[in-house]
Amino acid sequence: MNTYLVTGGAGFIGSNFVKYLLKKHPDIQLVVLDNLTYAGNLGTIKEHLTDPRMTFVKGNINNPKVVRDIFEKFPVDFVVNFAAESHVDRSIENPQLFLKTNILGTQNLLDIAKKSWTSGKDNAGYPIYREGVKFLQVSTDEVYGSLGETGYFTETTPLDPRSPYSASKAAADMIVLAYSETYKMPVNITRCSNNYGPYHFPEKLIPLIIKNILEKKKLPVYGDGSNVRDWLYVEDHCKAIDSVVLRGRTGEVYNIGGHNEMKNIDIVRMVITTIKRLMEENSVYKNALKKDNLPAQDLQQDNLDWLNDDYLITFVKDRLGHDQRYAIDPAKITNELGWYPETTFETGIVKTIRWYLENQDWVEHVTSGNYRKYYRQMYGDRL
Repeated sequence: MNTYLVTGGAGFIGSNFVKYLLKKHPDIQLVVLDNLTYAGNLGTIKEHLTDPRMTFVKGNINNPKVVRDIFEKFPVDFVVNFAAESHVDRSIENPQLFLKTNILGTQNLLDIAKKSWTSGKDNAGYPIYREGVKFLQVSTDEVYGSLGETGYFTETTPLDPRSPYSASKAAADMIVLAYSETYKMPVNITRCSNNYGPYHFPEKLIPLIIKNILEKKKLPVYGDGSNVRDWLYVEDHCKAIDSVVLRGRTGEVYNIGGHNEMKNIDIVRMVITTIKRLMEENSVYKNALKKDNLPAQDLQQDNLDWLNDDYLITFVKDRLGHDQRYAIDPAKITNELGWYPETTFETGIVKTIRWYLENQDWVEHVTSGNYRKYYRQMYGDRL
């Protein structure tokens, strides 16, 4: 039986990974470590808290005692590190927080895992590791910087981070690779494109658009909306990570992309038209609209005419250091591990929107308090 330590397991990708593991592997032990900051929500994994295969620990990856206690109590085989401050806008406002969590927190995990997994040194002085252990660092394509109109990021693309967030993730990657080289620690790094899907915190583009539409608020689009991102459905990402944990070559980096390049403005337009279509096809979905934000005539006439680009979209001042284009070549993980993105964007965006329309209680819970303060700080009175 394998024991996974999943850090950041109450966040967006981490919680989806927890759900995927428990569904995929009946014979498993799972420890979830999360500090439950603004984007970590215990309610996201609440149905699993009574599962005897899973243990939840509230704590910070920077805290040596918290991490050490986990390794002393559980026979951890795999560490999958999702824990990170993750939003570029927040990193521009508070870079130091990102350095502390993303760099020093990763190093703390590495150091305690190394000490727990080793039982001495070989003749050359390198640590001897327990068989079958691995540390997987979940990273991002943003460490590569920005692309022009053509080309793709590969695992050999030089790192060229442009924001405090991506710089902190690139530094964490380098620390992980340093432990691999210096201590021969069994590690992998995965670098993914933009994820989307259920349980995505509404500071990110797609869930923010959905939330604002349901509240009849303007949709903030940076610059002219021409920035291009590659989109990866979160369940496809979870499958890729588990494949790398179990079968990835030690010391290797694997890029995980979705083959779904889209301009931000096209994403916004697609979400608007999809929500309108779903509501017209199934009137139940109109219940997700926030009635207090709709004029009386719209309610009385069941009017959705306001669901259009001209009314909803507003362009805001571009983000500082905004990378123009990301695109990942996942050929390596496809060729070596047989993984490929199964979910087209056209399919995944409908699944995602349906989930949000059907789970407004979750959205309301995670967007109370600190989120509203953050939203006002980021976008002010422009929306």
